[in-house]
Amino acid sequence: MNQSQAHAILFTPTRIGGVPLKNRVALAPMTRTSAEEDGRPTDEMARYYARFARGCYSLVITEGAYPDEASSQGYRDQPGIANPAHVEAWRRVVDAVHREDGRIFIQLMHAGALSQGNRYTDETIGPSAVKPVGAQLDLYGGHGDFATPRSMTADDIRAVVDGFVQAARRAREAGFDGVEIHGANGYLLDQFLSDYTNQRTDEYGGSTENRVRFLVEVIGAVRAEVGDGYPVGIRISQGKVNDYDHKWAGGERDAELIFTRIASAGPAFIHITEYDATRPAFDAGETLAELATRHARVPVIANGQLGAPERAESLIANGHAEVITLGKSALANPDWPRRVMAGEPIEEFDFSVLQPQANIKEHEL
Repeated sequence: MNQSQAHAILFTPTRIGGVPLKNRVALAPMTRTSAEEDGRPTDEMARYYARFARGCYSLVITEGAYPDEASSQGYRDQPGIANPAHVEAWRRVVDAVHREDGRIFIQLMHAGALSQGNRYTDETIGPSAVKPVGAQLDLYGGHGDFATPRSMTADDIRAVVDGFVQAARRAREAGFDGVEIHGANGYLLDQFLSDYTNQRTDEYGGSTENRVRFLVEVIGAVRAEVGDGYPVGIRISQGKVNDYDHKWAGGERDAELIFTRIASAGPAFIHITEYDATRPAFDAGETLAELATRHARVPVIANGQLGAPERAESLIANGHAEVITLGKSALANPDWPRRVMAGEPIEEFDFSVLQPQANIKEHEL
């Protein structure tokens, strides 16, 4: 049996939100800080994303793009989808991926309290005035402690929801095949979900059901704007870029409630990211991808240490994921799907490709 036969399940076609995918391998969203200062994607970014489609990744999910010209930007040189100029620039990226027979979703990201570079404002906002743990990320151009955010008002919450809605509309105008709402890794939506960053006493704070409310409202509002025929998904994690080891305090009870409530908003998929997607989500038991599949009953995309083909295949074969995404392994192997199909060796990731900052370098194009 050759390598491609051994891992044939990875290369069976599927659909996410009605979008046909030629295989089960997708590119994970990765912050690259490579846009113009004003947030317009560059020609280098178009070549970067097209390379993965050319390497047989069926779906490309972009780095997080900020949705509004207020408080959402997280890093200097982060791309936006906040104005018509951004839309026009993204069209070149979308067209480049489509020419390589790939599909592309844009990730919509509001950094909230984890913003460490915003050309529109020096203020950060969050669910509560709680200073984020850890330090800013040198990799993304930050340094020193995070600022303490301003606690969001009801008007702020409505404005952020509308920002996601308008960004999704612009994404559809730019030709993207779908959108992924970033609800993971410690950014704004995850700040509402996390008990220690959300100390609100209104309907958005306190119980897990209240803390997941904001995520559900964002998904529902975006769905209402773009319609049922346009895929809208959400990315979820426990760990954060500034708190890798965080776990939901309620364990599997929290997972059931969170995924059930998210599913009620009608997402086309849930994208789970964990340090290792094949390990139990808590001390024992099921993986987070398995819990999402069981409780949400929508297609699950899984991410986390899946660069070995047998590990990626196991989640799909067991019915715990519909698609897997690769991050570091994709940077090392922009043609990972083609290599696996051909039985060729997989290269190890060299962290130096992200140094001194996580931007796009010519040797990656």
